[in-house]
Amino acid sequence: MIIGYASDKVEGGIEKIMAESRKYPGQLVFGLDIGTRSIIGTVGYRTNDTFYVVAQQTKEHDTRSMLDGQIHDIGKVSKTIKIVKETLEKQIERKLTEVCIAAAGRVLKTVTTHIDYELAEETTIAPEHIYTLDMMGVEKAYDEFQEENDTDIKFYCVGYTVVKYYLNHYPMTTLENHKASVISADLIATFLPDEVVDGLYKAVEFAGLKVVNLTLEPIAAIQVAIPTMYRMLNIALVDVGAGTSDISITAEGSIVAYGMIPCAGDRITEAIAQQYLVDFNEAEKIKLASKHKMAINFKDIMGLSQKTMPADVCKVAEPVVKKMTKEVADKIKELNGEKPVSAVFIVGGGGKFSGYTESLAKDMGIQAERVALRGEEVFKDIAFLIDDPKKDSMYVTPIGICLNFYDQKNNFIFVTFNGERIKLYDNSHLAIVDAAMQANFTNECLFPKRGKELNFTINGKSRIARGELGEAAVVTLNGILTGINAQIQANDKIVVKESTAGAAASLEIRKLPEYNSTIQIIVNEKKVLLPKFAEVNGILQSGYYEIKENDDIKIINYYTVKQIIEFMDVILEKGTKLYVNNKIAALDEKVYENFSLLWTMEEVHLSDVEEDEKLSGDNHMALKDNAEEKPQDGISQKSSNNFMEITVVVNNETVFLKGKNSYIYVDVFDLIHFDLTQPLGGSVVTLLNGKSVQYTETLKQNDVLEIYWAD
Repeated sequence: MIIGYASDKVEGGIEKIMAESRKYPGQLVFGLDIGTRSIIGTVGYRTNDTFYVVAQQTKEHDTRSMLDGQIHDIGKVSKTIKIVKETLEKQIERKLTEVCIAAAGRVLKTVTTHIDYELAEETTIAPEHIYTLDMMGVEKAYDEFQEENDTDIKFYCVGYTVVKYYLNHYPMTTLENHKASVISADLIATFLPDEVVDGLYKAVEFAGLKVVNLTLEPIAAIQVAIPTMYRMLNIALVDVGAGTSDISITAEGSIVAYGMIPCAGDRITEAIAQQYLVDFNEAEKIKLASKHKMAINFKDIMGLSQKTMPADVCKVAEPVVKKMTKEVADKIKELNGEKPVSAVFIVGGGGKFSGYTESLAKDMGIQAERVALRGEEVFKDIAFLIDDPKKDSMYVTPIGICLNFYDQKNNFIFVTFNGERIKLYDNSHLAIVDAAMQANFTNECLFPKRGKELNFTINGKSRIARGELGEAAVVTLNGILTGINAQIQANDKIVVKESTAGAAASLEIRKLPEYNSTIQIIVNEKKVLLPKFAEVNGILQSGYYEIKENDDIKIINYYTVKQIIEFMDVILEKGTKLYVNNKIAALDEKVYENFSLLWTMEEVHLSDVEEDEKLSGDNHMALKDNAEEKPQDGISQKSSNNFMEITVVVNNETVFLKGKNSYIYVDVFDLIHFDLTQPLGGSVVTLLNGKSVQYTETLKQNDVLEIYWAD
């Protein structure tokens, strides 16, 4: 209910409540127009298409506590609101606890956008679908506005209107009950700075009222001043108050633009004060008296009695009026595609000054009779259930504020977040995370934080080890443990205990996927497991080494013959011969996984294949000595130090092998880019001339090798 009952009003029991209900059969709505010069309150209810006004009250500010639509002294404005509220309560014999208000301001921003709402399947459109579409449009407009907002000022959406609806991309006046797979809208959203909105809310709150609906002043005024049937025409409505002139424009059945200029009736009053050397309140009296034909008597600030005529006052104000109307006309043309509208309706007290409508018509370039004050004629759908009703253009906006309540589109709610009261635009699906964002409580504080990461390189490639996750934020809603996506409502109390960070990243070399703890080799025909080592910043380390920031790590996937002998703590006799894979080897020979190592005092005989290769090499050397000819295909070449040189093809690339008496398959890995420490599959496929072979297979001149990872 908009009207709350005081405890002393219900002592008569159910009978009295029923009597009051019979007196006002509809839900009472309290609309408050908080203007720069005065505050106007209206209470009424709607039945069918008629709005019934049951109470009205106006109270001017005692001081200039508002300027250009902006509250400067919240306390004084609140006191004036409270006087209006209490006077209305006496008229209706009920307590007023909730109120609808409208906003104006010096920095009104508008965004026009288009939004599509695609449904999962063809659906009969219900009111909730339309509401969702509207809210999607408002959110999109807000996002677009934020992208262009290059200031530190927070803005809030204070109202929106739909210019046009679409059903499956075709224009449609009404969407409800039609079937569609997609509905769309062209929408205008309006934004004002936080300071404007917050000032209004606080002033109302200090007067003992709760805001249940917020709209924009031109949106409220147009509800009354321009009926829907007139909106097919290109018409402008100008609400000329004391501090601002608020503008709205209609065309093709919709409101198509909003605007505002911070120039209105107070500028005329200020000019009069300057001319006649009086204070602002006295100048306001002179301005109002100029509507009549009688001489105006007043005292200036020196205490001297003065007299002037209305025509003289109008002459003093004329330059200001012309400046005002020029600014309004220019704004209307700007909003209307740089062209004049067909007609202009004027509401609000500031537009009543002599010569205003004529000057605006001239600036617009339209006939004088097409710029007119809207007064009693706009109230034909308004019924006044009070004595001596004020059917004046000043009451257009407060009645429109009441009517806008029934749309229930432009609400804010307040919640308490960690002890701070914050304001949120109510889009009907607010969650705790939205409140956290509005309170500048960052996502980092909501979600578990990772400990410090660890950066290092492994075999020349950068690697990051992430820290552990901490604990998520602890969230309570009205004292009950919940999650950050819990839905919230007005006046909820939210407490969020910040999330924690986890432990910093910690990693030993043995935990790296490139590290396979041991290397198995065959030593003197027995399997031996050798612990794997890594080189860290040029120093050998075991698998238990804990990696530090920016370490440079290289995984060693082989042992040298010398390292194996030292690891096995073997002392070899002088003259001991060393063989790796049955080939004579030196102490620095590399021994990989599954290689064989043999040490013996006896000579090991070469295999038949090796003898053939040795013979072939000798023959080739003889040819070379005889004549300096290039080696033929299939014949190995020996260098001057009797080492053999051969050419093979590996993965379609030519590779030259030199520096040894003979070569096996694994030798090519030192000459190609194939990283065995970075697995790209389940196993390595090794083909020699199209056949699968082991790493120890002997290579010959012009052999074709294929090496790749298999799943």
